[in-house]
Amino acid sequence: MSMESWHERSKTVQIDGRALIGGMRRDAILGARFDCLSPIDGRKLAEVARCSDADVDAAVTSARAAFEDGRWAGLAPGERKRVLIRLADLMLVHQDELALLETLDMGKPIRYSRDVDVRLAQNCIRWYGEAIDKLYGEVAPSPQDSLALITREPVGVVAAIIPWNYPMLMAAWKIGPALAAGNSLVLKPSEKAPLTSLRLAELALEAGVPEGVFNVVPGYGDEAGRALGLHMDVDCIAFTGSTRVGKQILQMAGQSNLKRAWTELGGKSANIVCADCPDLDAAVAGAIGSIYFNQGESCNAPSRLFVEASIRDAFLDKALALVPRYAPGDPLDESTVMGAIVDATQMQTVLGYIEDGKAAGARLLAGGQAARIETGGLYIEPTLFDGVEATMRIAREEIFGPVLSVLSFTDLDEAVRQANSTPYGLAAAVWTADIAKAIRTSRRLRAGTVHVNQYDNDDITVPFGGYKQSGNGRDKSLHAFDKYTELKTTWIQV
Repeated sequence: MSMESWHERSKTVQIDGRALIGGMRRDAILGARFDCLSPIDGRKLAEVARCSDADVDAAVTSARAAFEDGRWAGLAPGERKRVLIRLADLMLVHQDELALLETLDMGKPIRYSRDVDVRLAQNCIRWYGEAIDKLYGEVAPSPQDSLALITREPVGVVAAIIPWNYPMLMAAWKIGPALAAGNSLVLKPSEKAPLTSLRLAELALEAGVPEGVFNVVPGYGDEAGRALGLHMDVDCIAFTGSTRVGKQILQMAGQSNLKRAWTELGGKSANIVCADCPDLDAAVAGAIGSIYFNQGESCNAPSRLFVEASIRDAFLDKALALVPRYAPGDPLDESTVMGAIVDATQMQTVLGYIEDGKAAGARLLAGGQAARIETGGLYIEPTLFDGVEATMRIAREEIFGPVLSVLSFTDLDEAVRQANSTPYGLAAAVWTADIAKAIRTSRRLRAGTVHVNQYDNDDITVPFGGYKQSGNGRDKSLHAFDKYTELKTTWIQV
């Protein structure tokens, strides 16, 4: 579709900002709303229900009733499977609409919203649908006069709180396994990008998910999010977002009913390029493409680049030649590869880190400025710092923007030590032609995912999550069922 066509369609797209509770669209009980603004040009997209305690309680009550009467949990696995696969099919039917909502709402390029986010999100739902009737229990090695069964049961009412950087995909990572396991769900999207979550819930109803099983309560974290965290009838809460808020979620779980709390949090991923890397051009393309993808608004973005000193100059020359390809453009133009920053608050945060890096003595080699100001939107140039020291804030704190910090090393052991020296442990990478070195380094890197001679390759079959303050639990793969099920032992005396 041409840029003109996407712009024309954006003028007529129908947006309903009301919550979805018990199978019905509803305004917030107190009538509060907030404006949903597009970072592309600052225009108002919709007024969205600002849910609070009363709305959350209504959603949880609806989810509990649906769970207890078995309208979803009581279905045969094959029935739930057919519904989730139907939902995945509907997501493909509506892929242009979902992609447009995602791009308008949070600013990512339309080419990625459609060809990456929608495709991966529907594949996630489909994969968990397919997995439903392929999960088996266990028979324990009990004495001859006994039979011990180990089975999985849904945990009950699941609350899911998702971030704004990949709203559709992060929702799917929660929706897929939670519903596949037979739970009821209350989803709270970020107030910065709530639109695709609301539409997905409508499509779920159309696919056959019973009313009350999948509820969506848009609103602010300190209102709707806090109400979910403290609710006494939520059995499990799954959160993806900042480490600061993740700590609050864990505290609220303890303050309330000791609900199971799973978190996928921040990152400051290290990308280590050794002098013997097998393909320097590939290493450069991987480093640059991964940090500027999604405007740098990725928890696993490789924002710390460690380059062995003997190849540093050659690496930087190649990197600087690639940076202009990521100049921000119109997100509704299919040739654009970097779009808008999600909102003004995040934009000021990123620009603040850039100023801090300059003040600390790092060398700004590219970018560092706001861009496309005349559009009324929120854009930042792809930014690259060299001469970064490990003690600088830009090398220690998560920026969540298109900012790359380059550090040099001569000793791999020291590079690994610095890579591990942050509170985070979400992802890392090492580039080397020496397989023994790759294995040894991978084992020493304290991260949930370690990439070797590539960055960010993965799929739904492998788990995603972090060490340390990057969170607990895992999204994706069959391991995600551990978050949304209880293990039951049934001991039968024969």
